[in-house]
Amino acid sequence: MSSAMLALRQVRYENRSFWRNPAAAFFTFAFPLLFMVIFNVLFGAGAGRFFTPAIMVFGVVTATFTNLAMTVTMARDNGILKRVRGTPLPAWAYLAGRIGHAVLIAFVLVVIVGAAGALFYEVPVPWASVPAMLVVLIVSAAAFSALGLALTGVIPNADASPAIVNAVVLPVLFVSNVFIQMDNAPDWLNTVSLWLPVRHFADAMIGLYRAGADTSVPWTAVGIVALWGVIGVAIAIRFFSWEPRR
Repeated sequence: MSSAMLALRQVRYENRSFWRNPAAAFFTFAFPLLFMVIFNVLFGAGAGRFFTPAIMVFGVVTATFTNLAMTVTMARDNGILKRVRGTPLPAWAYLAGRIGHAVLIAFVLVVIVGAAGALFYEVPVPWASVPAMLVVLIVSAAAFSALGLALTGVIPNADASPAIVNAVVLPVLFVSNVFIQMDNAPDWLNTVSLWLPVRHFADAMIGLYRAGADTSVPWTAVGIVALWGVIGVAIAIRFFSWEPRR
């Protein structure tokens, strides 16, 4: 069996494992929708046009960056990664399976949030922008997956992973046009957020959701997110560990 087929089988295995834990699966999809409801209640009529694409961004970042950083660290500390290295399964196929599953969940979340926005908050799906949105989503999901694997290199153990991951991702989400609109933010904070990949991902998705005649791919934002993905790959190659850290 080819390595590519092994990677696809690993995606299938990760998917089955995920759905065999119904509580975890339920909250994976319910959590972004809960945020969507809360923000729309807090900010009132018209908020859905901002928060529908913003919560899509939150879902993608959670499914890729947050999920991979935590679960891969736990697998490392439980000795699973070390055992995988002793099997015929290629290391890259194992990681590709985990990343592929994370990206699949991210896209399901995007569909669910988009459907919720259309059904409950009268936010129409911008069908003309869908091809450009797919480009943004694919590049962003890959980039945040790489950054999630990179973060495992600095997480000392599984017990520390939730605290470290949330300490990294939550402040970034708050200053990146996801949880709060940055239109009236101080200039210095906008400048800081523009150095971060989430801001460019969010701006691209929100812009495409609000697009009028311009439904082209926002290549500048895509390029910056892709650059962060390359940085994540480089860090992961250098610091990723298959064995528990003692």
